[in-house]
Amino acid sequence: MKYAVLQTLGVALVVLGGQGAIRLLVDHDNTGLLAWLPGGFAAGVTVHFVAVAVGAVVAGWAHSRAKEVGRRS
Repeated sequence: MKYAVLQTLGVALVVLGGQGAIRLLVDHDNTGLLAWLPGGFAAGVTVHFVAVAVGAVVAGWAHSRAKEVGRRS
């Protein structure tokens, strides 16, 4: 069960980070959830890409651990 939750959270990070990065690359002024973040465009894009990377690692790790314990095929 915990691996399913971690995998879901990882995928959510990938989705939110990806859509935020795309939105910010298309419209540099639309910072969305990161409007409070100092550093402007570069900091916002960096945070979004880090969220995508962390989400992919967490989701992949949770999926492989679930396979090891026999919860995934």
